Amino acid sequence: MTALPRGESPGPSATDDDGVVTDEPATVPAPADGTVAGADDEETAGEPGATDGPAASEDTAGGDATASAAPSEAEAELAAQRELLERIEKRKAEKEGPIDAGTKLSGPAADLLAAVRAVESGEKPGAAFFDSPAPSPARRSVPAPAPVRERAAEPVQVRSAPPEAVAAVAAVLAEGGAPEALAGPAAATLGAQAGEALRQDPWQLLSLPGVGPEQADGFARALLGAGCGPDDERRTAALVGWLLERAALQGHTALDAEQVRAALAGRSVSDPEAAVRHAIAEGVVLVFQDGPEGEASEGETSETDAGDEEGAEPAAGAEPVQVFLGLDRYALAEESLADGLARLVNACEKDADWSDAATAAASPSAAELIRTAAAHGLVAHTGGEAARAEPAALIAAAAGLGLRALGATHSVDGRLRLADAVGDAPAAVTLAGLLTGAEGPGRDEEGALALDLLVVLDAPQLDVETGAMLVESLADGTRLVLSGDPGVLGSAGAGRVFADVLAARACPQVVSRTPDPGPIGELVSGIGIGELNQVEAPGKEVVIVPARDAGEAVHRTVQLVADSVPRAIGVPSSDTQVITVGHGGSAGTRALNEALKQRLNPGPGRFGGFDPGDRVAHVPAPGRTVPGVVVSADAEGLHLDCAGSAVVVPQERVAASVRHAWALSAHQAAGMRWPAVVVVLPGDAAQGLSRPWVYTAFSRGERHLSVVHGVDQALPRAVAESPAEARTTRLRTLLEASEG
Repeated sequence: MTALPRGESPGPSATDDDGVVTDEPATVPAPADGTVAGADDEETAGEPGATDGPAASEDTAGGDATASAAPSEAEAELAAQRELLERIEKRKAEKEGPIDAGTKLSGPAADLLAAVRAVESGEKPGAAFFDSPAPSPARRSVPAPAPVRERAAEPVQVRSAPPEAVAAVAAVLAEGGAPEALAGPAAATLGAQAGEALRQDPWQLLSLPGVGPEQADGFARALLGAGCGPDDERRTAALVGWLLERAALQGHTALDAEQVRAALAGRSVSDPEAAVRHAIAEGVVLVFQDGPEGEASEGETSETDAGDEEGAEPAAGAEPVQVFLGLDRYALAEESLADGLARLVNACEKDADWSDAATAAASPSAAELIRTAAAHGLVAHTGGEAARAEPAALIAAAAGLGLRALGATHSVDGRLRLADAVGDAPAAVTLAGLLTGAEGPGRDEEGALALDLLVVLDAPQLDVETGAMLVESLADGTRLVLSGDPGVLGSAGAGRVFADVLAARACPQVVSRTPDPGPIGELVSGIGIGELNQVEAPGKEVVIVPARDAGEAVHRTVQLVADSVPRAIGVPSSDTQVITVGHGGSAGTRALNEALKQRLNPGPGRFGGFDPGDRVAHVPAPGRTVPGVVVSADAEGLHLDCAGSAVVVPQERVAASVRHAWALSAHQAAGMRWPAVVVVLPGDAAQGLSRPWVYTAFSRGERHLSVVHGVDQALPRAVAESPAEARTTRLRTLLEASEG
């Protein structure tokens, strides 16, 4: 295997003028269009298909307001998650004596919970509740395994605002020149007194999706006139919260206080330090200090002194203390997740003899995973696509021992592949379905999942809030295995749970020695270590298609999907997936889907832009993409077939949650695989490339990978020089502190 020469790409050539796969060597000319993708053309980690990127929240206030006016399925799912967390917290609070969690809450966790409760209730917190040592958890007896069952999701009651509240908000919005469509979301977010709240503090408009500081400032000027200015404390507090919410869209659960001050200065705040101190005092954000020993603290100084200490010079010989700011929802989630993982580590006891199962395993890596899971309550397992056979073997082995074992995946496609590997369809569920109760074995009387072993595949897609909900749902003694490929793109939500668990060495780690087979596996393995190697592909498993500009990239892509791949590779168009860098631009998902629809399923789009047979992506919640095919439409809504399951999307939600999906972004494609994949890299995509992006996109194909290549040397540079963008989180620090 040789390194990729300049101007060439892995695999044989692409296509001739008719789109036919040929064997001539491919040379890639420089892009001719000269365009550069802007920030708004990057793919979003929040709701794929709905926006172009994280900067989309700075669009005009009325941009997506109409779609946001009605309660969405995403809001329903978030409401269910909040209800579950509240139920778990209430159950814990009702228990007398020490917390039965294998270890007591102390230090940062106790301080954080006390600080948040003080902000919420105004009562002075006490520490007596945490003084008693926690007893060792009693091991639950292991009953006979119950069959895993699927059940219909229970209807979720979504909070809706009374009509009079919406009318009052609409009047205030009209007075301030804001779109009336924001009235419903504002009333639902801010409560029945939302109209008066906005009149008193117009910058609360920033709490609504799609509203940026410019729109909020204009709204405030219209309402307050000369009574408002850039240093208004209401404005600066709202800006601090907005900055942290925006950072969460990029995956951060906290931000360095210096970054926040710099961003405030860029928004015309004359005294950013005073603004940060005020936001802390008002409870808008929490402050954390991570010391040189890896200790994390919160609430150990008063809010007034916190800002002063940020700018204080460290004592002679002392290492500087980094100060972070975070929103309480993510701070609580990280604290809860760290405590829950420590509880699982400490609560594991021997329940069966796993030695025979390990001996009978099909591979040494599977045997190692079985032995490690038998002895530990928390295990991390890493490997590529072929390594998924190892957690499947673990699930089968546990079931053979009479234990209640289950595997949870990020996507429906992953669930189907896991079910095939285990040989038992009920043993595989989606993680979202498991947590909402739509799939899986159900919960016991205390709200815990009725499981002895849970294996979470696609673990890099686990965000911190979902992770916290997951561990809160596991009883003492339940084994948890986090399994995934650390080379892929991270979660759509805030946090980097899997990466932090690995970095903190919070549990035993099993590294698979099972390589992904074939030329695609060889290519992707090299990308994982920063090398874009040329691979032998005698069966045209990897094909490079040069494209001079974005227009030619779209043309070549349609040829590949509609003609070349079905004819030369034997994979039909319905099993070929296109992946590109962004949603906007001349070769983004929108342009590609329009061209592919015209060729593969032309029609007038009589159902809200869709026709029967259209390939679509349904986004029921941010970060979750469910591929499907349009069946029909009626008064109920748009009827989809999603991997054999009938889904009806209400008419008012179609525009916000359904997109054509012949072409997807790499974030949307994470956790899924197709027989053939066409990755499109137009010239304006260079800035959006990184090693995890290329690794994720190139590894989605099972049998064939075509690369429509127009980025010249930007591709090998991205693989060699652009590792994963760092996310600021506190979970690693918390996990390391819990071990001390």
